[in-house]
Amino acid sequence: MKLKIMDAQKAENGSIDMPEQFSEDIRPDIIWRAVMAIQNNARQPYGSDPEAGKKAVARVSRRRRDWKGSYGLGISRVPRKVLSHRGTRFNWVGAVAPGMVGGRKAHPPKATKVWEQKVNKNENRKAIRSALAATLDKKIVEERGHKLPESYPFIIDDSFEQIKKTKDLNKALLALGLEKEMERASKKNVRAGKGKMRGRRYKRAKGPLIVVSKQCSLIKAAMNVPGIDITEVSKVNAELLAPGADIGRLTLYTKSAIERMEKEKLFMNK
Repeated sequence: MKLKIMDAQKAENGSIDMPEQFSEDIRPDIIWRAVMAIQNNARQPYGSDPEAGKKAVARVSRRRRDWKGSYGLGISRVPRKVLSHRGTRFNWVGAVAPGMVGGRKAHPPKATKVWEQKVNKNENRKAIRSALAATLDKKIVEERGHKLPESYPFIIDDSFEQIKKTKDLNKALLALGLEKEMERASKKNVRAGKGKMRGRRYKRAKGPLIVVSKQCSLIKAAMNVPGIDITEVSKVNAELLAPGADIGRLTLYTKSAIERMEKEKLFMNK
């Protein structure tokens, strides 16, 4: 596959042959496994206090002739804590059992649970190659919800890596015809449900991914553009190319990034 190279003014600046990494068959199932492994490995273990709900003194005798017991009173034999008593008459309430007020949870989350998932190296590389191929399929990218210019897919010129200011990057992206895409990625929606109270109040659409060849000034310039992610070509992974395992992210590769991918045979089985 041969793609044209566009500069920051949307002028065509030659073309380039795409390396074999982009010729992989698109396999959503393998991409899903790789993305789930990345997300699970990033999770922080969590769990409730092992003693939560068990701190009440709830030892009531079940013996037939014990004066301090609930046997023979026509009540259920759940654990109870004694609040007060007068002789053999007790004021008590259920405790500790899962069905009781303030009782323990039946199956609480445990901090000892292992969330880590493993993926074979070759399988992970295949997932990345498959996700790379999906980023060049215009139909798949449109189905994901991205607003594409007519000229997509294309490669961007190395001059992009020299951009130092966010306003210059915004101007270049608008010139490439990504105005509707940037508008889509800039909108914030309030999350439905309890998550809005737990530090993740807003949801924002994923915008374009920019892949560069090395550490450059563009990485810092792109940090404040809503929805945009930027990464070095050697650090590309399945989640960046297919957030949430949804294949076909709008991705812009610089010419040098493609050349480095081909030269170093990145993501190929060795």
